[in-house]
Amino acid sequence: MIIRRVAPELSNLQEFWQKSGPVHHAIVDDLLPDELARRIRAVFPGGRSMGIRRSLRELKFIASQMNQYDPLLEESVYAFQDPRVVDAFTRITNIRAIEPDESLYAGGISMMIQGHFLNPHIDNSHDKDRQRYRVLNLLYYVSPDWKLGNGGNLEIWPGGVAAPQVTIESRFNRLVVMITNSRSWHSVSPVRVAEPRCCVSNYYFSQFPAESHEYYHVTSYRGRPEQKLRDLILRADNAMKTGIMKSPLRHLIKNPHFYAKKD
Repeated sequence: MIIRRVAPELSNLQEFWQKSGPVHHAIVDDLLPDELARRIRAVFPGGRSMGIRRSLRELKFIASQMNQYDPLLEESVYAFQDPRVVDAFTRITNIRAIEPDESLYAGGISMMIQGHFLNPHIDNSHDKDRQRYRVLNLLYYVSPDWKLGNGGNLEIWPGGVAAPQVTIESRFNRLVVMITNSRSWHSVSPVRVAEPRCCVSNYYFSQFPAESHEYYHVTSYRGRPEQKLRDLILRADNAMKTGIMKSPLRHLIKNPHFYAKKD
């Protein structure tokens, strides 16, 4: 179904991607049949059965251990890892040697309710084993009748957090594909309504960087332009995490957000 929707739009999506820089992205609306997209939303778990990220950086529910939930959710996540789908987005983005991530490192599903947010950040540059570069972020939104005024929208900061952001509505049945590199600052605006904003997430990786040079960085957060104190705290936090990850102590830091499949 994804291929049938994307294939006729390849040339348009390639053009959109090229013109959308420096934080390259592409948008596919009405990705799946409406009824199926609604079924995916209907089987989302409640927040209490998901993990929660709560800090100055973010507030949201997350889950990657997909065998704990309805099988349709796991199928919807891994559909984006089908080789035909990966090949389509390779052609759209012209990024070399893209590979999906069976372990769902930082992927899976997420839910945000009223008051939840995600501050401006760049995702960490590599996979959990620091073997491959993280190069693409795929976000599929499944909250019916979602409106721009609800908040919970993707924000891209092409000029960094000191410059105006570009807002991409988290519209129902919309897929957003976004480059992930050292300049891909993005965020999610605070959710303003009681309805949950639900998302199916995937990352793609590559042996090659998504820029013309090699780089390494941890997930790094900033405050919004009006959050001066929070920005100072988050920048100090970024420096501390970077120091730890570049030291022998990095082996003591484990990120539990991945799918621990059993044989």
